[in-house]
Amino acid sequence: MASPVPAATLPVDNVDVLYHRYDGGGMVIDGPSVLVRKSAGPQVSLTGQYYVDSVSAASVDVLATASPYTEERTEYSLGVDYLHEDAVLSLGFTDSSENDYDAKTVHIAVSQEFFGGLSTVTMGYANGWDEVGMVGNDGFREDADRRNYRLGFSQVLTRNSLLGLDLEVITDEGYLENPYRQNRYLDPGDATAYLYQPERYPDSRTSTAVALRGLYYLPYRASVRGEYRYFTDSWGIEAHTVELAYVHGLNARWSLEGSLRYYTQDAADFYADLFPYENSQTYLARDKELSALSGTTIATGAVYEWKQTAIPGIQRLQFSLLVDWLSFDYDNFRDVTARGDYLPGEEPLYSFDAWVTRASLILEY
Repeated sequence: MASPVPAATLPVDNVDVLYHRYDGGGMVIDGPSVLVRKSAGPQVSLTGQYYVDSVSAASVDVLATASPYTEERTEYSLGVDYLHEDAVLSLGFTDSSENDYDAKTVHIAVSQEFFGGLSTVTMGYANGWDEVGMVGNDGFREDADRRNYRLGFSQVLTRNSLLGLDLEVITDEGYLENPYRQNRYLDPGDATAYLYQPERYPDSRTSTAVALRGLYYLPYRASVRGEYRYFTDSWGIEAHTVELAYVHGLNARWSLEGSLRYYTQDAADFYADLFPYENSQTYLARDKELSALSGTTIATGAVYEWKQTAIPGIQRLQFSLLVDWLSFDYDNFRDVTARGDYLPGEEPLYSFDAWVTRASLILEY
């Protein structure tokens, strides 16, 4: 939701500690996140965040041409929010690094209230500079530049309902493929076998996404939220996302929530699971995330909130435990690691399930 709370209000001082874990499709990704927000007077709020992803991967992409691997990504972020009358100006910087990928991002955003806080317009811009490396090849270094443009509008329709509309445009330029991933093609000397060659992507990509979201507060300490998102890009991918969520307050401290999300997309123009021969076209990709696929996410969780705590200096405490179950089916990406004697292109279609767990503790002071 684009600015569901009044834009001309700075966030309260807090410490947010999060542990996240993703387990599915042969990959385990987990780690902590710590965010600290502190005001510096009535008009300025400062933030700092530390975030870690520890990756252990043996996914179908990896096992097809390589062995399982482990790596760790560390991210640091700094930000400042400045309040001026009915507007908030936000600036931020993020630095992310791992053994073969470095990324730096600068972002700026403005949020402005109108009509006594009933309408809010947000605008944002981010610029990222990525450096792609390759383990085992110290001389391999490629660059990618990323620009993100955001425009959002939210409107209070009634005392119980909000409506939001967001537009996002992303332009990527430079080295956009994965140096480890390869595509396969039929072996010209053996119709029952296939060979591999490196992927080749275009050096530019423009993505556009439009999202419409609505939130309605029910009269019995509950709310329902709906979202539809449309995505398209210059590589030929079109995607649709539909989500419905529900939050129910049990009492003054406990609340439960759940959501159902469905996602579907078409394949990129230059994607194929199996190419007919080597260099059969200018651009070649076998990344399963560029194939045609669909996915369903079922989420549930509980939140405990304690206001006016007995802990010295702590005004509010919130603990949440959220669990998501994801299921993805690929329409034209085949599992080459499946057991059995399959001819090329006749392997079973790939699918996988995953669990995402998030436990967080927020302390407002």
